Amino acid sequence: MSLLRRLLRADVVVLAVLLIYPFLPFLDLAVDAATGKPLQLDRKLVSIFIFAILALALNLQVGYAGLLQLGIAAFFAIGAYSTGVLSVQKYPFQIGFVGTLVAAPVVAGLAGLALGAPTIRLRGDYLAIVTLGFGEVVRVTILNLEGITDGPRGLNPIPPPDLPAGLAHALGADADPGRASFLALYYASLVLLALLVVGFRALERSRLGRAFAALREDELACACTGVSPARTKLAAFAAGGALAGLAGALYATNLTTTAEPNTYDFAISVIVLCYVILGGLGSVPGAILGTFVLYTFDSVVAPRLTEALQGAQGTGTNVLLTFTNWRLLIFGVVLVLVMRFRPEGLLPSARLRAELHHEDAEASGAPAAPSPAAPRKGPDAPP
Repeated sequence: MSLLRRLLRADVVVLAVLLIYPFLPFLDLAVDAATGKPLQLDRKLVSIFIFAILALALNLQVGYAGLLQLGIAAFFAIGAYSTGVLSVQKYPFQIGFVGTLVAAPVVAGLAGLALGAPTIRLRGDYLAIVTLGFGEVVRVTILNLEGITDGPRGLNPIPPPDLPAGLAHALGADADPGRASFLALYYASLVLLALLVVGFRALERSRLGRAFAALREDELACACTGVSPARTKLAAFAAGGALAGLAGALYATNLTTTAEPNTYDFAISVIVLCYVILGGLGSVPGAILGTFVLYTFDSVVAPRLTEALQGAQGTGTNVLLTFTNWRLLIFGVVLVLVMRFRPEGLLPSARLRAELHHEDAEASGAPAAPSPAAPRKGPDAPP
């Protein structure tokens, strides 16, 4: 029975599902050959992979370390524009796709340190306001640095990644360079997301992961156990910023442009926060599920509903019947309902579920879950 529980553990199921995704391009080819109408599931999934990485970045800061971050879009933008500067023909760097996947997270991680250093003593709402302001400062700065970022036009074209010739031939894409480049991005995003799932699982069991949990539970108690809250916060800001920069690099490569700076506004930060809260704070499978549910609704269901409503009206475009205009309101309602009726999220972490239902467990006579143990102070203690 214990083996069955381990096999059905949420993160194991997520990894098993990720193993299925590499075969979706073959499914697209088969459906296209049979019907002439490809499903193009993989094109939607690339965006889901990218935003799932961004949700994991925010989950690291909010769910693991307890830092209320409302400016994750800033690091997303920094990663995207770092990719643009380092790859477009306007600049002499042109380090390629793999190089930007390394450089963009480094730049965004340094920006995370720059934000974290002066905000170490801030908590709760005060930290949220500062991070919100940081996001707007980054957006406006990118917009005004027209000599570097091309202002509202953005940097383009960003060269697509290359797929190895052997793999391109095996996938039937050797005659279509555009398809080959897309598949290279598809598999790169998939592999990176799978590695992050494994990495987050290891983080939860590590000394640094326990330091994040102790910081989230009680900063004063965390300091009393020998863990430095300041250095732990800096580690969370840097790591979360680096992951968001990685997502930004993939996003810009997928679009072949950095997009305009206003793309990375406060709405992105709120939507990604909705992904994390819907799935479950501190839960890797929850962040991925929340991304899948809300992004699918936003990019697939909402446009179809808009078409249906406009078609039923039959008199052109009506702003009130444009379903996509209501998406932020719907996201807000969903967020309120989740926080009211299931605050732990759809796939919560065991630790968060135990914390939120501690009183229920005591009332039923069930043994209380042990509180997260902070790491002991020692020569190899985490920051």
